[in-house]
Amino acid sequence: MKNAANALLNRVEFPVLLAGLVIAAGLWGLVELMEVARAATPHAFDTEILLAFRQPGQPGVPIGPLWLEGAMRDITSLGSSAVLVLITAATIVYFLLIRRPTTALLIFVAVAGGQVLSSLLKVGIDRPRPELVSHLVSETSLSFPSGHAMLSAVTYLTLGSLASRFLNGQTTKIYVLSLAVLTTLLVGISRVYLGVHWPSDVLAGWCAGFAWAMLCWLAARLLQRRKVVNDDA
Repeated sequence: MKNAANALLNRVEFPVLLAGLVIAAGLWGLVELMEVARAATPHAFDTEILLAFRQPGQPGVPIGPLWLEGAMRDITSLGSSAVLVLITAATIVYFLLIRRPTTALLIFVAVAGGQVLSSLLKVGIDRPRPELVSHLVSETSLSFPSGHAMLSAVTYLTLGSLASRFLNGQTTKIYVLSLAVLTTLLVGISRVYLGVHWPSDVLAGWCAGFAWAMLCWLAARLLQRRKVVNDDA
């Protein structure tokens, strides 16, 4: 049994194994957080973290200097639909221009599929926005999961993993992927700071987004290995 397990591990590449672990952890986290979102009252960690971003006794006043609030609004825009659509469209057009239509299609499926999944989860859970603190930006959609957090993970991780395939050197690849992860994390934190999401909304967005991005990456890798994708996607 031990020899068989070692043989299997030797056949599975580390990036594939890591992606599988991310997918499993993301799905487990999403299921657990869905239970939190369905609860009749907010979980203690949701309220405590949300209030930690406000001045004590002043739920309408965020912590930090005045410029931080503006910076958070700028950061949160990196996960807005307008910005993500623009980035995705520009990337798709680029790959069409260099005659790699399959790569362009894979990017479209990954990002558009993430949007559909996010919308279905929002409707299925039907969680309202937090009213514990004031909203520093205007939002009208449902709260769970955070669409900004989820779609940032899907878009930036998909593009980051794609870009890393064309870069030389392990350090450069790690830098690009780390930048994609950092951007995703900052967008999610900005949503809580601005008071428009419970922390569990953001965590769920990250879980779903990371899992979906890794699933799309594995699918693209499988298609390439089977030579269904023949334009170096």
